[in-house]
Amino acid sequence: MAVKGGKQLARHLIELAKKLDSGEVLRAGFLEGAQAEPDGAPVALVAAANEFGRPEKNQPPRPFFRQAIAANGKRWANGLGKQIKGGASLEKALSLTGEVVRSDIQDSIRSLVSPPLSPNTRKKSAKQGFDKPLIDSGHMLDSVDYEVRQE
Repeated sequence: MAVKGGKQLARHLIELAKKLDSGEVLRAGFLEGAQAEPDGAPVALVAAANEFGRPEKNQPPRPFFRQAIAANGKRWANGLGKQIKGGASLEKALSLTGEVVRSDIQDSIRSLVSPPLSPNTRKKSAKQGFDKPLIDSGHMLDSVDYEVRQE
């Protein structure tokens, strides 16, 4: 049984497959070359220590990155698909998706409140009454980025 418009659909799917097989990828998070923390620690290392915790230092995990993915991953994929279906180039669709991913990761950092900071934690911003986990100088928050590149 033939499907009406089957040849047109097949051509469309072939063109879509070619676009998706172009080697362009979206990377989001704490990218290589991100400026180090003021104390010299690589921002990706600081983010990983916060994400997974450091039991040897009594630092609990604060999984902002995994929470962002769990809460938004399907929406990111659906949005990317809609953009491509709507005729956007793969590079444009990946860039727009990267903007959304970056924003969602930053929102996850801002909204994380548990586990709370230890009373022994000293923060620069605590003097101003700001004691949210993951946010002190704002450097890690500002370092979330994305890139579209050829691999």
